[in-house]
Order: sequence, then C-alpha cells, then structure tokens
Amino acid sequence: MSQNQTPGFAAATQPITADTRIETDAYELKTGDISIDAPLGAFPAYYAAPAQPGPYPVVLVIQEIFGVHEYIRDTARRLAKLGYLAIAPALYHRQGEVADLAIEQIREVVAKVPDEQVLSDLDATVSWANAHGGDADRLAITGFCWGGRITWLYAAHQPALKAAVAWYGKLEGPSTPNQPRFPIDVAGKLHAPVLGLYGGADAGIPLESVEKLQAKLKAAGGDSSIHVYPDAPHAFHADYRPSYRAEAAQDGWQRLQAWLKQHGV
Repeated sequence: MSQNQTPGFAAATQPITADTRIETDAYELKTGDISIDAPLGAFPAYYAAPAQPGPYPVVLVIQEIFGVHEYIRDTARRLAKLGYLAIAPALYHRQGEVADLAIEQIREVVAKVPDEQVLSDLDATVSWANAHGGDADRLAITGFCWGGRITWLYAAHQPALKAAVAWYGKLEGPSTPNQPRFPIDVAGKLHAPVLGLYGGADAGIPLESVEKLQAKLKAAGGDSSIHVYPDAPHAFHADYRPSYRAEAAQDGWQRLQAWLKQHGV
C-alpha cells in the first residue's frame, strides 16, 4: 500500500480528505464482517448494531460505486449508534472485487452486475437481518451514488419496506439487459415512500432529470419527496472526499432520521 493510501478505503478514492472525514467508533456496538446465504450463493456483508438485545429496526446501507469500503462501514456504525441494525451487503461480489481498481476498471465490473441479482441479494440480506435481531416490521433502505439508484429500485421491489432514502444516484438512462429500469421508470410503482436527496450542482445528474422524477412522483401520488441542495455537487455526503459539503450532508442526515421515524422505522 502506498503512503498516501488510508487502510479501508477503496484505492480509487485516494488520497482521503482527512480534515473533514467522520470517524464513528464501535463503542457499545456489535460490528463485523458476515456471510449471507442467498439463492445465487453466499456473499459478504458488514453489519453494525447496538450491543444490547434487540429487536432493532433494520436499515440496508447500499454502497457507492466504490463498494463496501470504510465510508460505507462508518455510515452503518452511525446508524447503529441511532439504534438500528445496519447492514451493508457487498453487491458486486460475484462480478469482482473493486477495492484495488481504478475508476474505469470499477465501471467495467459494475456494468456486469444485474439488477435482478442485486434485488435478490438484498432480499437475502433482509432475511439475515430478521434472523439476527432485526424487526421484520421496521425495514428501511438508504444508498449513495450507485446505491441511490438501487434504493429506488428496491422500493419498487420489496413490499415489506417501510421507508427509503436515496442520496443522488442516476435517475434515467438507456435500458440494458443488466439494468433494464431506472428510478424514472418505477416512480409509480413504489411500495414505500422514498426521500431523494440531490445536489443542484451535480454534473452527472441534471436538474432536468430530477424535475422529471418529481413530476412522475406527483402524478403517482403517495408520500415520496425530493429535496435539492442548490449548490451541492455529487457525493456531497461523502465526508472523505473533496465533494463533501458539511451543511448539506448534515441537513440530509437529519432529514434521513426524521423520514425513517415518520414512516415507522
């Protein structure tokens, strides 16, 4: 490992912006790497939960394009400190490990990951949670970047879901065999209300797409909502990167907590 790398972070995210990075300890938590059985074969995940006996409400934490690296693990610990059983499944596991890859190599791996596989593995993650101290009646999901798109898709897939919070993530795009649908396509088919948090200065997600999704959500009815931070770029919650915007990230985190409580999680 080179001197400018921080252990636990994906190589493609180096060097880490240390002065804004949030570090959450595991005091009074249970944490660890686990293996989850699934119809397509076992896959790894990271979990964090309060140390005292449950049951706990469950939050699925969906990775950025960089995989389940330290930032995602820390986010799971933050949720555990709030009283949740948080689980971050490694959703590229069958296609390849991305921790040591450059961003273009990571994109090649991610293009091979079928949405159908991801949704199946998330269902298996929920089953694991329900068998290990999770409350099946209080299930939520939150995801960042790549995981923001998955959050919308899972809200249209899993009837047991009570609430979802999507941080950025692609909203529309060309249909492919591995990625046949996008949030725009499922806006009228959601089983749970989704809170979308987006940056007005996100170069990869134009405001036109956000407005199109807002219109579809309004037409469908329901409680889903989108909040835009006008000056925030993509990945404004990623405290280890130059894209981090503390005010937007902190406000979004408060909105996440309120959204989950509002919807019974």
